[in-house]
Amino acid sequence: MVFKDYKIKSRIWIDGKQGTFLAEGRIALLKEIIVSGSISAAAKQMNMSYKKAWEMINTMNKSAEQPLVVRVSGGAGGGGTQVTDEGLKMIQLFEKLNKKCQVYLDKELEKIFG
Repeated sequence: MVFKDYKIKSRIWIDGKQGTFLAEGRIALLKEIIVSGSISAAAKQMNMSYKKAWEMINTMNKSAEQPLVVRVSGGAGGGGTQVTDEGLKMIQLFEKLNKKCQVYLDKELEKIFG
């Protein structure tokens, strides 16, 4: 058997008192909001209901020291939703943690199967 063709896969959830704070799907939602400027457009792009997307955002905002997503009113485009600097920071931190976890798992798999 050739184990060099194998890879360990994992998913990380960061839970808090309000429930799941950050996870892969939540990070994807934040990124879609950055692209679309809208919760509803982001939810639609991800084949998710607006209600589920809003609940995820609400939980993240309540769990964070500062909101990750805020509503922006008015303007030429009629307003929308924006990921805050804190939200951008959480995306970066989560992705960095995920990458470090994968590097660790790859090294462990190499130790086992060499």
